[in-house]
Amino acid sequence: MDIPRHWRLNKQRYALTGEVCPHCQAKIFPPRDVCPECGGEAKTEFEFSGRGEIYSYTNIYNAPEGFEESIPYTVALVKLEEGPLVTAQLTDLGEQKVEIGMPVEMITRKLRNDGDERGLLVYGYKFRPLMTA
Repeated sequence: MDIPRHWRLNKQRYALTGEVCPHCQAKIFPPRDVCPECGGEAKTEFEFSGRGEIYSYTNIYNAPEGFEESIPYTVALVKLEEGPLVTAQLTDLGEQKVEIGMPVEMITRKLRNDGDERGLLVYGYKFRPLMTA
């Protein structure tokens, strides 16, 4: 990923910032400027709570370039409390078994190194099992 694109995506990568449609109130992630529900212009920022539940998941054993050091790992479709589905890696599972409907929360973690040992460290969101107080 080039550095300008990395900085341009900071809000959605670190804070799950998307948009809300002022016409139909649909919550949109990632940001699109045009509402997929009603086709209206949607440029109002909306910060998602970061909480949701596992909608579907799979285990990755043959990772794409840049993610080899993480295998095996679990990637999930997470249905956010506000509605949108996002794809993300699950982390901090320990011995916990992943299940459909399992509550999760967003955290910011290192995704990969972009380049050699002096390359850009790319951080973004992952999800972990919801921590109970």
